[in-house]
Amino acid sequence: MTLVAGIDSSTQSCKVVIRDLDSGELVRQGRATHPAGTEVDPAFWWDALVTALDAAGGLDDVAAIAIAGQQHGMVVLDEAGDVIRPALLWNDTRSAPAARALIEEFGAASLAERTGSVPVASFTATKLRWLRDAEPSAAERVAAVALPHDWLTWRLRGYGPAGASPLGPVLEELVTDRSDASGTSYWNPRTGSYDRELLVAALGHDAVLPRVLGPAESAGSTVAFSASASSSSAPVSVRVPAGIVVGPGAGDNAGAALGLGAVEGDVVVSIGTSGTVFAVTSEPSSDESGTVAGFADASGAFLPLVATLNAARVLDATAALLGVSHTELGALALEAPAGSDGLVLQPYFEGERTPNLPTATATLFGLTLASTTRPGLARAAIEGLLCGLADGLDAVRRVGVVPSRILLIGGAALNPAVQAVAAQVFDVPVTVPLPGEYVADGAAVQAGWVLSGTRPSWAISLAGSPAPDHRPIIREQYAAHAVSPAG
Repeated sequence: MTLVAGIDSSTQSCKVVIRDLDSGELVRQGRATHPAGTEVDPAFWWDALVTALDAAGGLDDVAAIAIAGQQHGMVVLDEAGDVIRPALLWNDTRSAPAARALIEEFGAASLAERTGSVPVASFTATKLRWLRDAEPSAAERVAAVALPHDWLTWRLRGYGPAGASPLGPVLEELVTDRSDASGTSYWNPRTGSYDRELLVAALGHDAVLPRVLGPAESAGSTVAFSASASSSSAPVSVRVPAGIVVGPGAGDNAGAALGLGAVEGDVVVSIGTSGTVFAVTSEPSSDESGTVAGFADASGAFLPLVATLNAARVLDATAALLGVSHTELGALALEAPAGSDGLVLQPYFEGERTPNLPTATATLFGLTLASTTRPGLARAAIEGLLCGLADGLDAVRRVGVVPSRILLIGGAALNPAVQAVAAQVFDVPVTVPLPGEYVADGAAVQAGWVLSGTRPSWAISLAGSPAPDHRPIIREQYAAHAVSPAG
């Protein structure tokens, strides 16, 4: 049995899956948490990776490994390979003014053409511009810029600060992949090259950037060393054997698409910390309105994507307000009619990325004596969450995606009420795969692909497919209260 490992270093945690290359069977897995917040010292990611690998039984029998991770996070390194400051994560919105400044300087249409996307506060370039303006002494020290999965792959291959890694701070050994590079706002998915002018405009000077690898291109092999988690409550270490083939890794959404085996016609709707709507396409896309990010995927194709900041936590907040569990929230929601008797929740609890409203707050519309009920509020929360994602589906349609089915994933997708309301909100058939670590699975697929030269094709099991039940009233009410980025 040949084993391959896939890692998902997400916002909340690090997950490791180890699978049989031939069958895709899950052999073992591990998990460790990440600290909360919108900026994190990358050392915590390394400690979580080591802890999760230990929980998964180590790497002694693993032939290949790849790391997928949260997109956009800014990891800045000095010449000695040390992290200069905590990484700003995708959900840190302090760089919204920097995004506006870059758009004013280059123009939205030009940026969409050059990078596939119009930058918002999530993207790496905007965070570098924020660093240049807010912490100029730190910006001047930046010798290399990496993304979370790039930095972890570099460390796993034995590179890092002098004294803390066997191979030392060789910045030129940083690597990334097309999918994560396309979320920086200084890489062009059409040409496959970095746009150094945009990097310099953001940071103030040039810097080492990770080499962009192809989908099945090896980043190299591991060297033997002991990896330790220094900040964990109990000391943990894992032996990294020499000779494990290392894949290029991927951004989290591209990893999920690979793990799901998504093909053209599939639209993945993911309800996690963020909400995402994305599809695999054969041609690149660009959207000067900024609604759709024209990313690359992890298979050599492209991944037009819409992201929202407010997703599963909308349900968390509403359940906490009502004093119920998520199961009880769903049961309450199903007591209310479609449209919640006119009650509409615009769920911008954390500001919003799509539409680009970083300082927005949530608003509840349509409060009447009839609609102000516990079931009405429960259903309005689910409808509001899904309407934002349905707007995302419309947006990817506008750049050429023709959806034939929706793959609804994320923990909230298993709630019967979420499935039932999704079948009413979306005008495309909805399919719900069984819960799984699809980002980590995608990394494992990539590891197997790099190792064998052939992309694995592993079966995906389904939890259900709710019967289509489209109710236009839900989205009509939501659209009546829409706020534009200029509004």
